[in-house]
Amino acid sequence: MKVMVVGAGSVGGFFGAKLVQAGIDCSFLLRPKTLEAVRNRGLTIRSHDASFTVHPIAASDPRELPAAELIVLGVKRYDLDAALEQLRPVLTQSTTLLTLQNGVDTEPRIQALLPGVPLVGGVAYIYSKIAEPGVVEHYKRGALAIGAWEGSNGSVALSDVQRLFESAGVTCPIVQDIRRTKWEKMCWNVVFNPLTVLINDRVSKALSHPELRAVIEQIVEETVAVAKAEGVALPGDMAEKTIQWSQEILDIHTSMYDDWKAGRPTEIDHLNGYIVQRAKARGLSVPVNETMLALVKAITEPLPLGAAVLTLDGQVIQPIVLDAEALAKLPNDAQVHDVAALWPGMRGHGVKVRALLEIATPEIGVDHVTFHSADGRFAATFSIKEAAETGIVLYRQDHQPLPVEAGGPFRLITPGLGDLCANVKNISRIEFTKGPGRDTRPR
Repeated sequence: MKVMVVGAGSVGGFFGAKLVQAGIDCSFLLRPKTLEAVRNRGLTIRSHDASFTVHPIAASDPRELPAAELIVLGVKRYDLDAALEQLRPVLTQSTTLLTLQNGVDTEPRIQALLPGVPLVGGVAYIYSKIAEPGVVEHYKRGALAIGAWEGSNGSVALSDVQRLFESAGVTCPIVQDIRRTKWEKMCWNVVFNPLTVLINDRVSKALSHPELRAVIEQIVEETVAVAKAEGVALPGDMAEKTIQWSQEILDIHTSMYDDWKAGRPTEIDHLNGYIVQRAKARGLSVPVNETMLALVKAITEPLPLGAAVLTLDGQVIQPIVLDAEALAKLPNDAQVHDVAALWPGMRGHGVKVRALLEIATPEIGVDHVTFHSADGRFAATFSIKEAAETGIVLYRQDHQPLPVEAGGPFRLITPGLGDLCANVKNISRIEFTKGPGRDTRPR
């Protein structure tokens, strides 16, 4: 059987490397950066029991790889749509897709985007992470479970897929109800993936506080209720089973924790987010899952204010982020409706810097502020007194956001400072400092 693995991350990289090590005809579809690393140094698995390196056929275009009977989808759920689109030119009725994503919405998404493509549902049980492109660190487990997916007749027999992986030393049982198996793992994922992010620690800490036991039980109970509404009956003691399954992996972080720390997106929308979405569709209440979703997104994702934001930070008690709408809500006496009255020839509506400085709470001893351009090239520093008395931040022109060509979305001017007047375009940050900060103005 010819196999193609999409992705060489913590899941696809491990299982695909095991196939190559066993002499199975297995190629890899990789992103350019990973492709370069694998071509130059091979794909390395650093494992707790035995490390090894393989040198598979790899490309970033599936049309450059041998035609495969089995394609193993090793990408994260949030990359699924892009991966399917890339695979579209090489998919046929004789090509079977094996899914290994977390969550329970991968197969329905594939069937919606690629009707008729044969599917095998899969669940991966492994703890591993990407150390660097082309290097996977494997800590615990390394097994699969596979099963037929309703509405899809795989072109490859399940028993052949099972033999393929077991010949590579990977335990791979065939389960009767792969959908239920995926929901059972979902119960674990919606608990420990978000909790390890929220507590910034390992699974063991999430289990060590009695107060969190009640939270864990509630998350699972809500998930079981949604599963039932979706036609999947889970055991009544699912919460206790979820806790029991965690005993052998107490010392691990989760994949969501690893993604967060590495600056990658998380799968929260396809885990707790999916539970929230389906609960709303079914008229169910899932308040703890809603809380997990909201808190993880607040911690791991950029503020949803768009690119036009102004940050007040540095030596302050709490950084503050403002957009143009927030500036417009400052009191009328903080607004400068026509800067031409103070600076002839300059057009625009601004807000006095004094009002911005009053919003933040600086640390004891702070006496200067520095205004930084978004590209990092320009900065102007003032004493707090100078900034408060002369500074204006422009943010509108002709009742519209200040355009880039006019120095927007935020532009600092300081009329009244004479030769020391500052005019910093596209400012994105006001930094509070003890003593002067960076200043690019000629002196």
